[in-house]
Amino acid sequence: MAERAVPSRVVAAERAASELGFTLSCIPEVGRLLKLAAASKPHGVVAESGTGTGVGAAWLHSGLGAGARLVTVERDEELARRAAGVFADDDRVSVLTGDWRLLERHAPFDVFFCDGGGKREDPERVVDLLAPGGLLVLDDFTPSSHWPPRHGDEVDELRLFYLTHPSLDATEVLTTPSTSAVIAARRP
Repeated sequence: MAERAVPSRVVAAERAASELGFTLSCIPEVGRLLKLAAASKPHGVVAESGTGTGVGAAWLHSGLGAGARLVTVERDEELARRAAGVFADDDRVSVLTGDWRLLERHAPFDVFFCDGGGKREDPERVVDLLAPGGLLVLDDFTPSSHWPPRHGDEVDELRLFYLTHPSLDATEVLTTPSTSAVIAARRP
């Protein structure tokens, strides 16, 4: 079986992460999901909070349509600088340095990979940043076979919030046997 190709910008961002000892980049299984989400909105505004060195942004970019744009924000200046270098030749991509709320001026989003700020601090605002029909991707969950979903011995209130939010149609998908993501679409 042939191995799946990894986009060159993903490789560059992963190299930067390795050089800096940054270990929180998205995994390839989530990356492929991000590529699909971005490709579904060829003229959309795509956003990410928590850029790191740009691995997730590079996966989003690999599905970015010619008429789309991508804005990503990272609070760590060095990580943001390295990520900006990955996209220096593409003016459809903006890498912001600072708090996740900097994204608000670019909303509403057709795709929002909320990997950093906002996901836990202000989940209602995260939902509000989505355009009608906009897709929200949240990763780093541990699969749960229970309802309501659990993390350890506790109800996972954060995951439950997104899965049952009245403005979202949401589901949880396995990304690996031990990780999952919540995918949601904002109702019109």
